[in-house]
Amino acid sequence: MAAELTTSQLSEKHRPTLDQALEVIRTRAYWSPHPEHPKAYGENGSLSAADGLAAFQALQGSRFELDQPGTDAWTGAEVSPYGPALGIEYPHADLDVLLPAMRAGMGAWRQAGPETRALVCMEILARISARTHEFAHAVMHTSGQAFMMAFQAGGPHAQDRGLEAVTYAYAEQVRTPGDADWSKPQGKRDPLDLKKSFTAVPRGIALLIGCNTFPTWNGYPGFFASLATGNPVLVKPHPRAVLPLALTVRVAREVLAETGFDPNLVALAAEQPGEGIAKTLAVRPEIKIIDYTGSTAFGDWLEANARQAQVYTEKAGVNTVVIDSTADYKGMLSNLAFSLSLYSGQMCTTPQNLLIPRDGITTDAGPKSYDEVVADLAASVDGLLGDDARANALLGALVNPDVKARLEAAAGLGEVALASRELTNPEFPDAVVRTPVMVKFDGSKPDADAPYLSECFGPVSFAVAVDSTADALELLRRTVREKGAMTVGAYTTSPDTETAIEEVCLEESAQLSLNLTGGVYVNQTAAFSDFHGSGGNPAANAALCDAAFVANRFRVVEVRRQA
Repeated sequence: MAAELTTSQLSEKHRPTLDQALEVIRTRAYWSPHPEHPKAYGENGSLSAADGLAAFQALQGSRFELDQPGTDAWTGAEVSPYGPALGIEYPHADLDVLLPAMRAGMGAWRQAGPETRALVCMEILARISARTHEFAHAVMHTSGQAFMMAFQAGGPHAQDRGLEAVTYAYAEQVRTPGDADWSKPQGKRDPLDLKKSFTAVPRGIALLIGCNTFPTWNGYPGFFASLATGNPVLVKPHPRAVLPLALTVRVAREVLAETGFDPNLVALAAEQPGEGIAKTLAVRPEIKIIDYTGSTAFGDWLEANARQAQVYTEKAGVNTVVIDSTADYKGMLSNLAFSLSLYSGQMCTTPQNLLIPRDGITTDAGPKSYDEVVADLAASVDGLLGDDARANALLGALVNPDVKARLEAAAGLGEVALASRELTNPEFPDAVVRTPVMVKFDGSKPDADAPYLSECFGPVSFAVAVDSTADALELLRRTVREKGAMTVGAYTTSPDTETAIEEVCLEESAQLSLNLTGGVYVNQTAAFSDFHGSGGNPAANAALCDAAFVANRFRVVEVRRQA
């Protein structure tokens, strides 16, 4: 098909950004090409706040046309966590028609080479970036994130993670030269001469299984890693959060067509209510790569049963903070209060277990007992969320009834140090908004079924009294080894304790944040610099993003010719 956008045009537009990204993943410095502030949009072809809202509203109550093969029905039942039904219908696919159509364009996409594929992916990201305001509303009304978080995490931060994956994919594919002349001396005889070519060859169709809470942030790394390495991508969104990924598919198909490639290299697999299409797709022989974010149970099932595919999972973990001592007690409390409250604790990186010596800790404000630390942290959360307008902007809405049920059940597990309260969102009165709950536990001899030894996803934390910091580290080690962790936090003024905590995290492959008291929080990671997950403990078998995340999505095939 004829290209409206040539490779040279793409190179002129995006190659400088790719070069900068390649440098930044080497230095791990701060960098982002996608503005975080809403006011940065509205010029140079990007949608303004008003236009983005209008575009989102225009999608409601309509059919989301994609013109992809095999559409046999229409489906969709998204209801915003803020109350309104979106009323959008998406194409339901006959897989026996769609999957062969997706494979048809693989040859040309493979032959395009790593650089062209990277540049096309960057054009997709650029077009998504221009529509960040529209995507923000789509993320907000499918995930329950408050608008500013949906704008940043669902927009520029997600786009950064996508570009990061493209950058790693490009770097790994060009590590091997495309061509080489090979000559082996043979003494007095003529040398043995060969010409060799090396081609990055995709594995096959990649299946992206989207999540409810962060459809773009968690979805873009796998989406762009697979596409940039030559694989078609079939997107299976969470049924409660279809729109953000459906918009992504639409933009990708438009760019592929305009650059002369088959738009069916990217397609959507929306499911009928109760269909459970992910299980069906996961074991189809055409599916060679799977990216999944969600529950441990289904992640384990994928790893055990999708034997024909490379499976990348991010599952559940129990994130822990060890509180030994601090040189900034007020800053520690403030930092932890924000971390526990952000998006109602509905992040895979939110701290859950706070391990505090029962004899207390030393601080710059004097010694503090276990009870004082817990009471002061509860007061800090109350102070942070005391103003309802600010609380709504931080908490967002509970994403589904399961989170609400866990929150309500947590209050009956032990002594409540911080009670949850109900808030009303004046703009969206049907939203379910709750402040966090904190429950006290004795961690001296934890039973295997102790509530804090399993993930309690949502605005729930456990203040666990331990006999000593050494016992806290043993409990930390056990938790990470058995349950996994996406994040570990720690506060200490002791170099020896700091070293001991670091050693546990190195041995158990857990990402560690030490003594955070300012505007960086344990549940936040920055693309191009921070790794999200490690792939080395049960919480996830992959990290966003490293070379391992992209390198096994393709193989290098060699052709040798007699010179």
